[in-house]
Amino acid sequence: MINMEVCANSLRSALAAQEGGAIRVELCDNLPEGGTTPSYAQIALAKKILDIQIYPIIRPRGGDFLYTDLEFELMKADISMCRSLGCNGVVIGILKADGTVDVTRCRQLINLAGPMGITFHRAFDMSNDLFKALEDIIELGCERILSSGGEASALQGAEVLAALINQAGRRISIMPGAGISAQNISELIRMTGAREFHASARKTVKSHMEFRNPKLNMGALADEFSYDVTDSRTVKTLIELANSVE
Repeated sequence: MINMEVCANSLRSALAAQEGGAIRVELCDNLPEGGTTPSYAQIALAKKILDIQIYPIIRPRGGDFLYTDLEFELMKADISMCRSLGCNGVVIGILKADGTVDVTRCRQLINLAGPMGITFHRAFDMSNDLFKALEDIIELGCERILSSGGEASALQGAEVLAALINQAGRRISIMPGAGISAQNISELIRMTGAREFHASARKTVKSHMEFRNPKLNMGALADEFSYDVTDSRTVKTLIELANSVE
């Protein structure tokens, strides 16, 4: 069986992921920034309502993965919160300025997480040597690595992903993510041999606002009268296609 994790940008998206057959959600906020830690309420209600695994991302801001001492304290507090709420796991990733994995800080977060599972996110793709980073993350004891093979999309990085999966063996799962779609998931399975995938499976929903002030935007989005949510049918289609590959 091929397992599907969904990057859920809200509780609504997480529910759609569950309905579509995902086994796990990476719960996050601010997907245009690559995902940041969701609110306490999002995590708490997700844990109360969902039956599938919940892995909140622990990322205090967008941008790089080199964090200040204050940001690191925020990450530790968020992990403690997730543990107290009974989350199944968390998603982490910290680098040093030279592009290597910050093993010391990551180990502190993992120790704080206790029995929760650990996914290392796409900070991995920003490291200076993916194959050395792989060994560091295995030594840390993470369950899996989310990766596009260091490229803009998993399809572009498919050859590297295959090499990483070969090097990892049974020691850790390499989970392709970035641009996973119904059009490429079968090809990615054949090219990489991966057994679990990460997709947002989003669709755009138009706002029902009747009055719209044309003079300003409240943020950086070009269109503030639409938003993205996970589509349960897309999740289901991805899973069906993935498990039909021979």
